[in-house]
Amino acid sequence: MPYIPNNPIAKSQLYLDLLSNRQEALSSNLANMDTPNYVRRDIEFSQYLNAGGSLLETRLSQKLGPSGVIAAKEQQLSAADELALMQQNSILYAVAARQMSTTIAEIKTAISVGK
Repeated sequence: MPYIPNNPIAKSQLYLDLLSNRQEALSSNLANMDTPNYVRRDIEFSQYLNAGGSLLETRLSQKLGPSGVIAAKEQQLSAADELALMQQNSILYAVAARQMSTTIAEIKTAISVGK
């Protein structure tokens, strides 16, 4: 089981990093579609999200798959499919970034109330 930080900011950073790495893998697939013997790559990391326990994490894990490593997948590359996955990933990144912003706002509120 992967390490999942308890700190909400560190947890959000982990998710943002994983989504960023997935975007790089997907864009590499698109760039190498015509390369002979190229094997499609993807990053699947639901085990990270399932361990977190929140509704957002559960929903993300249902979308993103079973492991946290780059997985080679023997399948036909399609530009339309890769672009759709990149768009989906970018929406998930925006959700995770918003979650990070919300967490930071809550911390700021707690600090200002405590003064």
